[in-house]
Amino acid sequence: MPEQPPYLRVADVLRRRIAEHEWTPGDRLPSRLQIAEECGVGENVVRRAQELLISQGVLEGRAGSGTYVAEPRRRVRVVRSSAREQPGSSPFRADMQALGKQGHWESRTEAKVPAPAEIATRLGVAEGDLCVRTVYEFLANGRPVQLSTSWEPYELTAGTLVVLPEGGPHAGVGVVNRMAEIGVSVSHAVEQPEPRLASAEEASLLGIQKAALVTHIRRTYYSDRGLPVETADIVIPTTLCEIVYEIPVTR
Repeated sequence: MPEQPPYLRVADVLRRRIAEHEWTPGDRLPSRLQIAEECGVGENVVRRAQELLISQGVLEGRAGSGTYVAEPRRRVRVVRSSAREQPGSSPFRADMQALGKQGHWESRTEAKVPAPAEIATRLGVAEGDLCVRTVYEFLANGRPVQLSTSWEPYELTAGTLVVLPEGGPHAGVGVVNRMAEIGVSVSHAVEQPEPRLASAEEASLLGIQKAALVTHIRRTYYSDRGLPVETADIVIPTTLCEIVYEIPVTR
């Protein structure tokens, strides 16, 4: 069995000392040099261990001050379920309301954006075909907790009142409800979640440590004719949110 990397060993030591209440939430950790000497490693090893624990929400770094034990915080519960697509409602707002939080989002839409190769494949269109792209930042009580970039074939909604997802009389009601307004019945969605590290831009927008762990969900909505009508890349930080899937069961 391969030996555990030194930074993981140091992270385990720090985690155990916190669990044993040697340090409690709000306490500042000793200097990296002191920890390095205690653990018999270099300061860079301690830095990597601390960065890992910061990304996991165990520690928090304060610029110019040091590294502290993070205050425990309840993660936002994000429910993925078709049952939450109700007429005129937002599943995200419903999730936040259930937690006693106010959910809203900020968005930026661009029409007639050429589809990159991967997006074209997911939407069943040709690379370079025009799409409507909307970038979202979802907030709970004003704090960013989720990012999403949505793509829709421009040809599908061009000339209709729903061409802009966040504009017009049907703004903000979600893909399923918007498509119903133009006679397109969305029958199901396919989601592919996978863990990865946050990019520098994502970390900055979400207020998390660079390269922190996130769940990246590739979601595509399909019409009852089996045609993709929207695809999105959803980024959810694991330190801020827990993802729960509700799966309807019928007899």
